[in-house]
Amino acid sequence: MSDINPAALFSLQDKVALVTGGSGGIGLALAHAMAKAGARIALNGTTQTKLDKAGRELNAVGATVALLKADVSKTSECVRLVQDTLSVYGRIDILVNCAGINRRKPILEVTEGDYNAIMDVHVRGAYFLSQAVAPIMIRQGGGKIIHIGSLNIKIGLSEVSVYGVAKAGLDQLTRVQAVEWAQHNIQVNCLAPGFIETDLTRVGLWQDEKRSKWILDRTPMKRPGQVDELAGVMLLLASQASSFLTGQTIYVDGGVLAGSAWW
Repeated sequence: MSDINPAALFSLQDKVALVTGGSGGIGLALAHAMAKAGARIALNGTTQTKLDKAGRELNAVGATVALLKADVSKTSECVRLVQDTLSVYGRIDILVNCAGINRRKPILEVTEGDYNAIMDVHVRGAYFLSQAVAPIMIRQGGGKIIHIGSLNIKIGLSEVSVYGVAKAGLDQLTRVQAVEWAQHNIQVNCLAPGFIETDLTRVGLWQDEKRSKWILDRTPMKRPGQVDELAGVMLLLASQASSFLTGQTIYVDGGVLAGSAWW
């Protein structure tokens, strides 16, 4: 058995990671984790002021970061985003599809516009960004594609029907891409967070007494997850440590899918 060097196994030194939806919340936390492991970051978002703020945060910890504004709901901008990343770094080793939006409505109130907006960002963006990045990874001899999923893949929650359908689409896309691109040494996996505390969910979810109680009653760990607690799985999926791991969705949920205690 060969010697195992844990530091080298999880290192991202000299790798280039393109992170969509990276200007805040989960995306920015994942970018931080990869930067600290040695990766150079191409950070994507749709709002320049948020991107600039995120860039300053990454620079403050010594990260190498390029800020790339693009709307991944548009296929042409997916292609441009990939080309912009190549123009800065010359390669792409890791793609993290984290861009996402949501509109909370009962099914009977969802409009075609709502449906299209959510599906275009989550599914269309991830699909065509992956399509644009894969040939580059093939030429380089391999790569990592990580989709950011959700508990909504496995459980139905009211008023987030389209979001749930979109995340379930990423779950299936993960498997098909893994099968098609395994021959090229591209590993494709999905990181699915549970109920995580972010600036956005803090107001709409955790400060709502009824909703927060419902969640905590069903979470064996009895607390919300923190964005930094996604870093370990992220580094696993982005590094050589996952060289034989592909086509999987990994849930980081504090035990929600494991079940609930009676007390």
